[in-house]
Amino acid sequence: MKMRRTMVFLILAFAIGQDGAISVQEIIQAMDNNLNAKSRVITSKMVVHGRRSSRTIESKNWVVGTNLAFTEYLSPPREAGTKMLKLDDKLWTYSPQTDRVIQISGHMLRQSVMGSDMSYNDMMEDRPLTDLYDATLEGSVEIDGRDHWILFLEAKVKGLSYPKRRAWIDKEWFLPMKEELYAKSGKLLKTSTMDGIKKVQDRWFPSRFIFRDELKRNSKGTEWVINEIEFNAEIPEGRFSKARLRK
Repeated sequence: MKMRRTMVFLILAFAIGQDGAISVQEIIQAMDNNLNAKSRVITSKMVVHGRRSSRTIESKNWVVGTNLAFTEYLSPPREAGTKMLKLDDKLWTYSPQTDRVIQISGHMLRQSVMGSDMSYNDMMEDRPLTDLYDATLEGSVEIDGRDHWILFLEAKVKGLSYPKRRAWIDKEWFLPMKEELYAKSGKLLKTSTMDGIKKVQDRWFPSRFIFRDELKRNSKGTEWVINEIEFNAEIPEGRFSKARLRK
């Protein structure tokens, strides 16, 4: 069975090379090029859907490469002034209510961010997929009248939150319109989708992501809505300092 499955993958990969003249690696690279940039500034809102009601949290985010990120929460009043700083593989949070800076590490990185379906790990892992996974083509499918590749990705580095994932990638936009995120055992941990695709500075980019923690009973999901985004913006180095958390 394993040999037959391998042969199917090889045949499919060969077919793509003949028809579309594109390899699996090139698909992943094109997707990384759409989603990543030298730097970006994002104004967004996170809508956390609970069993009885939903709440909206607005924030502004500054990112340089994959090692520097600074987030400031703007509203509601209860969350306003809360900040997060990522330096390489370290993460700190600041709460104005307690006036304390806390480093988030170890098992704490798996905790939910403000009750959402996203964890601190989800916010930390933003390296290009080509650096983290080996990809295999599983086939093609049409969804809502658009053609998608189905890729299975398996970690080639240790310590990832999701050692395995499956992605449905739009063949025109080169974006993972749907993803299933798995543990090493194959257990489904989370799903994510995106929509509202538009051209932003010569790249396709979604205006809304939807995350669902599949381990949460009756999860209603969390929306992350991009209000504004600027790629390759000039961001002062001083933005990414621990002193900035208390300012």
